[in-house]
Amino acid sequence: MTGVDPAAAMLEVARQRPGTDRVRWIEGEATALDPGMADLAIMSGHVAQVIADDARWQATLDATREALRPGGRVAFESRDPAARGWEAWTRLDSLRTADDAAGGQFEWWYEVTEVVGDGARVRCEVHYRFPATGEELVSDNELRFRTRTELTRALTLAGFTVERVWGDWDRRPPGPGRPELIFVAVRA
Repeated sequence: MTGVDPAAAMLEVARQRPGTDRVRWIEGEATALDPGMADLAIMSGHVAQVIADDARWQATLDATREALRPGGRVAFESRDPAARGWEAWTRLDSLRTADDAAGGQFEWWYEVTEVVGDGARVRCEVHYRFPATGEELVSDNELRFRTRTELTRALTLAGFTVERVWGDWDRRPPGPGRPELIFVAVRA
């Protein structure tokens, strides 16, 4: 298994998880992968939105295709812009609590700072608060909310055939009330 991320800090967190001694870690982007090295590529953490620049997203899909063997699959999630999920990104509506083995208990929430193009791009702050210390960190983000049509077109341009699209991780079909677009595409 190979894990790729451009952020050294994220790789450091990932390396602390159980079983990660069996993972080859690469600091970089999909272009750092070897051609034909995999049967499956999973993009997590809404990377399809984090890569806000359309040309860079297309280059990521192109490089992912090259890293897959013929018939290989790519799977990823992206929030469905039709669900307008960012409208609930307030501290009151998005506050969550979690425990992390490395960092202890923390809270996080979203606060929207700008919506561009009826939601095509959403700028927000992600707040992380650590109750044990009172420390709060704020991460500024710009997310690209691509439609199902836009994501399908980008996959097709990269040489993939969309095999399935679900509306959430429970494999319900996309549609009203479904927050996600879960894509599975095959290298053509």
